[in-house]
Amino acid sequence: MRRLQHAPNLALATLWADLLCHAGLSVTVQRQFSSGIAGEIPPDQALPELWVQHDEQHARALALLQELTNAPTQLWDCPACGEHIDGPFEQCWNCGAAMPSAL
Repeated sequence: MRRLQHAPNLALATLWADLLCHAGLSVTVQRQFSSGIAGEIPPDQALPELWVQHDEQHARALALLQELTNAPTQLWDCPACGEHIDGPFEQCWNCGAAMPSAL
């Protein structure tokens, strides 16, 4: 069992763990409930952590986690209404049209 990294909050830790588990890796979240003692211990020691269960999966888990945390943003213009869309969105926030598949 090896630690992958800290997460800034429990919501992201759980999301990342779920995505890594769906990729076939055995990942757990540790320190889920330690935020309540953040004033008693250093704040970085109270952050949730991602741990991989099998040492041989550590490198793959780190690579996938790197992809998740550094996803490239896409810029595109909606073909239906012309709204400029930035970020990881695949649907126009203004009219609901899907992102063109050519991007």
